[in-house]
Amino acid sequence: MGMFVLSSVTETVGEQLKPQFPVLLTLFSSTLEDQGSKMVPFYTIRALMSMIESIGTDEVSYIRPLIPKVMTVVEALLEVDEDKACEAMEIFDELVESEVSIVTPHLVPLMEFCLKLAMNTKYTYNSRIKALSFISWLARIKPKSLIKNKLIMPTLAVVFPIMAAAPSEEELEEMDEELEDGAEASRPCAVASQVLDNLALHLPPETLIPPLMEFIQPAVGSANPYERKAALIALAVLAEGCADYLKNRYLEAALETVCRGLSDSQHIVQNAALFALGQFSEHLQPDISAYSEKILPILFEHLGRSTMNNKDQCPSATRTYYALETFCENLGEGILPYLPALLEKLLTVLSTSQNTHLKELAISGIGATASAAKENLVPYFPQIVELIKVYLTSTADGNLLQVQTIDTLGVLARTIGAQNFLPLAEECIQLGLNLLAQDRDPDLRRCTYGLFASISTILKTDMEKFLPDIMKHMVDSLQSTEGIVTHYAEEDDPSFLLEDEEVEDEELEDDEDITGYSVENSYLEEKEDTCNALGELAENTGIKFLPYLDEVSKEVLRLVQFPHTGVRKGAVTALGQFCVVFHKVLEESQTQDRTPLQRLVATTVNLYITVITKDKDRTVVMATLQALNEMLTNMKGAALVGEGHVDSIVAAVRAIFLQQTGCQEDEDESYDGDDDQQAEFDAMLIEYSGDCLPALANAIGGQAFAPYFAGFMPLLLKKIRKSLPTSDKSFAIGTISEVVLALGPATIPFVQHLYPVFVGALKDPDDEVRSNATYGLGLLVMNGGDVMVPYYQVLLEAFFSMSSSEQPGRVVDNVCGAVSRMIMAKRSAVPLDKVFPMIIQCLPLKEDFEENPTVYSCIIELFSDQHPQVMQHLGHILGIFAQVLPSPDLQEDVRAGLVNMTKSVRQQYPQDFETLLHSLPQDRAQILLTATQAPS
Repeated sequence: MGMFVLSSVTETVGEQLKPQFPVLLTLFSSTLEDQGSKMVPFYTIRALMSMIESIGTDEVSYIRPLIPKVMTVVEALLEVDEDKACEAMEIFDELVESEVSIVTPHLVPLMEFCLKLAMNTKYTYNSRIKALSFISWLARIKPKSLIKNKLIMPTLAVVFPIMAAAPSEEELEEMDEELEDGAEASRPCAVASQVLDNLALHLPPETLIPPLMEFIQPAVGSANPYERKAALIALAVLAEGCADYLKNRYLEAALETVCRGLSDSQHIVQNAALFALGQFSEHLQPDISAYSEKILPILFEHLGRSTMNNKDQCPSATRTYYALETFCENLGEGILPYLPALLEKLLTVLSTSQNTHLKELAISGIGATASAAKENLVPYFPQIVELIKVYLTSTADGNLLQVQTIDTLGVLARTIGAQNFLPLAEECIQLGLNLLAQDRDPDLRRCTYGLFASISTILKTDMEKFLPDIMKHMVDSLQSTEGIVTHYAEEDDPSFLLEDEEVEDEELEDDEDITGYSVENSYLEEKEDTCNALGELAENTGIKFLPYLDEVSKEVLRLVQFPHTGVRKGAVTALGQFCVVFHKVLEESQTQDRTPLQRLVATTVNLYITVITKDKDRTVVMATLQALNEMLTNMKGAALVGEGHVDSIVAAVRAIFLQQTGCQEDEDESYDGDDDQQAEFDAMLIEYSGDCLPALANAIGGQAFAPYFAGFMPLLLKKIRKSLPTSDKSFAIGTISEVVLALGPATIPFVQHLYPVFVGALKDPDDEVRSNATYGLGLLVMNGGDVMVPYYQVLLEAFFSMSSSEQPGRVVDNVCGAVSRMIMAKRSAVPLDKVFPMIIQCLPLKEDFEENPTVYSCIIELFSDQHPQVMQHLGHILGIFAQVLPSPDLQEDVRAGLVNMTKSVRQQYPQDFETLLHSLPQDRAQILLTATQAPS
């Protein structure tokens, strides 16, 4: 009874007991070992759990020795009362969330305990899932510790068999109806796959995939369908976290396995294969699109089967549409050969099926098809609108079809061309406003805001008359506390933003006692999508958005500290968009007083720096880095108005490179593993931070940025080591090159360090690394001045060799760009009689159209000087112009330059021009003739 009372007291006044913690913790050491009653140790754990939130560094030494005793108590409770054992195990969750250092010394026995529990089928699902969830937590926050303690293989040896376990007969009867409503997530097999997903997201692929393949490969050929299913699910959950590794080493073999699974005789294997294909389509782009001829016919066959199945909850239909959507929406024009057949199937479902779920999937499929087909969908547009319009206002089947139809309508607005959708634009907005006035459903609000954002890409400033009503609803969604339960503390706000930062907005002080929220997912998604839609509305409506900017920026600012990661991502992105739009409007109107903008920018950048260094979620930090990059790119120095902003940004980016930020924390400082290996998401985070370097250099100027670059150069060069993955080398060389472009003449002191690195990378086996190195060398030549001239001969020989060998188009395009820069930098040092023919033989460019301005500027410059090489090859050059002028990949300023040169040729050499026209195919001759008649 005494421990029961104490556990109840600690739940309500734990913080007030803090002076007594040493005495209580000493007492707990004894009560955890009480042999007289199972309940005394249980209530001890409950009391201890209530105290964890208030534990400080002084108490850590008292509580650490209690962990083995807690495990012993849980183990004993499992045999007599599993529900209480599960409740007691929550202490481990509390510890890893708030005081993980207490757990660290006991990590190995804790993992062994959880693995043993998870694999023991005599225990209930709840107990086993509790153990698996804790393993998943450790994979997220202590990946290095798992590697150091050699726990990867033991974990896989438990997790994979759980994924492959056959369900009982009772479970088989329930499985189909449960799959659609998410109940499968309460099965150990589903939670085991989540453990594997977390391992893939947080471990280096080199550490995880080879041992995992020891389980996958035998399972693929197993006679047991559940083992085949597990192999496919394992491949599927690897796709997000280990994308590059899979693409570079296993893509063809993995796709072969998936295609076999799609044709498997067992539905559970087919469904797993469909899920895997959907995951691959989502995360292994663009490489997977090359296999469309093999994959789409199989998917169409599955689509036909699912269309015939009118069962209300059909798992295979959901998986089929998921795979089809994710594959098709990234195909671009590659979808065109399949477009008629695909739309026929989707529209047939929509017009004939009585199954609400199938119709919902078909409407979503139309949106995915539109994303790829774009204006090629126009011939089908009237029929699509006719079929879906009934669902815009009808709620006969709930609002599922209504929500999906509005989502798809938004996709159509973005993709089929502004003029094609314009007649429906205002009608759609009015419809959306009517729906918002009638219904408070969060999903309906979310998708309606998305529709408004889509239509704003068409109407632009003509949205003005609708903005008062739209903004009223959207601000209401930002402020709404529907679906939210707020938890208050007595004192400190644990928000990372408010620990160390003084945010000037007084409204933020309202949140000082908040420690957490419980929120329904639909309301979270509503807030996130409201932020996303607001940012886009601001971009598209420009000056018309200004009257609402102050209010919405304050509301969005509050959400940067929201517990849900999606909401935080939406908030940081929207704030950056607001700053960029505000800056653009003031620039265009030549407004002198920039004080409101400067205040917003200073607050935003300060928040960004705090988020980058302290937020625990990598995806939030990446979104923040991307938003900061957009601000620097679009606003230049106007994004750096706050005192010390440049130094703070540099320090934040450097902290990411050194893996010292909140989202990179793994307290196992004794880890001495291979520093060359890291999780792909960790590498991606560094890439996002690296993108800020050239943007910052452009913002403050090359001369000012040079000292900062000197500090980053060793960190970047370290990533070009041969032992590192291709993605690291490509990133480092590409980032250095972009910084060199921004440095201008300030590049010269760095030439001696960078030249040998770039030249060495020309021999790298990877195309992208060679391409980036070639680009970088061209920029060194452009900015290096006379310091680079002694290297011209060596470079020209290397480039000539690359252009004449079997190199991919991207590499050859960059060779053309680099040589063109050499010519423009120091024409006298280049033997044009040998080099110029090489350039024009490689034109037009095949892949890297960013080099168009450089290459054609070089040709135009030589023509202006009447250089003999240009005059000698003039016919060939104009033939190239005829090929590229109609291309959508040609930049408008480049097109204007080519048109002017074509006019000049006709004026200066009319006879030669006429002769050339007669020698060309009629369509190309007409292109040149049209160019000469274009107005100046």
